Amino acid sequence: MDRRTRICLWIIALGLANFLAYCVIYVWLYGEAINGYLETDGPVTKYFLQSGVEVSRAAFLYSGIHSISIWPTVGAVMLAMLTLAKDRIISTMRSTVVRGRTMITILATVITLIVVMMTIWFSLQFADRLNKPRPVDRQAVSVGK
Repeated sequence: MDRRTRICLWIIALGLANFLAYCVIYVWLYGEAINGYLETDGPVTKYFLQSGVEVSRAAFLYSGIHSISIWPTVGAVMLAMLTLAKDRIISTMRSTVVRGRTMITILATVITLIVVMMTIWFSLQFADRLNKPRPVDRQAVSVGK
């Protein structure tokens, strides 16, 4: 097995492990922070996942960062798989309108652009959650008791 193949297989294995860890922690925490929210009651801030479960600040930050990390992980796995399939793609696309090397370049560019855009979008969404906590609605709290 050549060096390139070994590196690609390690990237794929680590990417799958990261995704598995994300899924296990998602179930364990009952959600994730990207779609969660913060509530402030004076100096006290409470952290909630999108499921409404309150978690610690550390768990909220970890969940948000791990959610953001999924996009680069998926991109790395897809690019590694594309690299492993490169020779096969080139050999089968010799007489088509788009040659194999051009197709690989197009696919790699599209994957990279989507991954970068989604990573930025998730990062901005998470930063927005951290910077704009909701004030506690006193009327709703007193009605609920």
